[in-house]
Amino acid sequence: MLLTVNDLHKSFNGRKILKGIDFQIDKGEIVVMIGPSGSGKTTFLRNLNFLEHADRGQMDFAGHQINLDKPAKKEVQWVRRHSAMVFQNYSLFKNKTALQNITEGLIYAQGMTKNQANAIAEQELASLGLSQQFQLYPAQLSGGQQQRIGIARATVLNPEIILFDEPTSALDPELVGSVLGDMRKLAEAGQTMIIVTHQLGFARQVADRIVFFDEGKIIEEGAPQELFDHPQNKRTAQFLTALSNAN
Repeated sequence: MLLTVNDLHKSFNGRKILKGIDFQIDKGEIVVMIGPSGSGKTTFLRNLNFLEHADRGQMDFAGHQINLDKPAKKEVQWVRRHSAMVFQNYSLFKNKTALQNITEGLIYAQGMTKNQANAIAEQELASLGLSQQFQLYPAQLSGGQQQRIGIARATVLNPEIILFDEPTSALDPELVGSVLGDMRKLAEAGQTMIIVTHQLGFARQVADRIVFFDEGKIIEEGAPQELFDHPQNKRTAQFLTALSNAN
């Protein structure tokens, strides 16, 4: 397994958000996490790359065993060099151009020269059809363009795993397709991904496994067709019915 998590617990102000999560993902696997808002999906992702620190839990990432509640600084740095996260609100540097947003990690995390980083970033942006946006700042870009730059910023680092936190939730409906298209290409290339999303059609197409979260626990998991069409847990069925009716 590329990544294994055991007994992950997390609370905020005495409220238990994650209640003993056990999870694993293999190299090249795509796992989509679904569930109601507040069920713990985003908190789980943020604990994996130490944007939040767990109250208890262990992680084995590519053979590196880490206590999630008391990670050493070098362990946090190692995890962040080998993983990347794409946020629902883009989280681009507002004072840097599209190009600089991508080169930042290449220069400071991977030690590339500015010229090397620029060449890679320009190639990545061109592949996304964003050649005309190199020198534009986030405020000058559409939401879809910003999110695609966020994905490019993650992928140029060649991470072992990419974490996606509802990457299309802040987008206008007509902009969702281009972002999902970029993610579909990553899936076809064998990129390991954990994706939190409500885009069930996309999840059915690209996921190897669906994980259903509710009230801080993993309630059910399985192959997309199996879980979507024949959920075994009553709570899973209720959620899928509600989501279907809302759409």
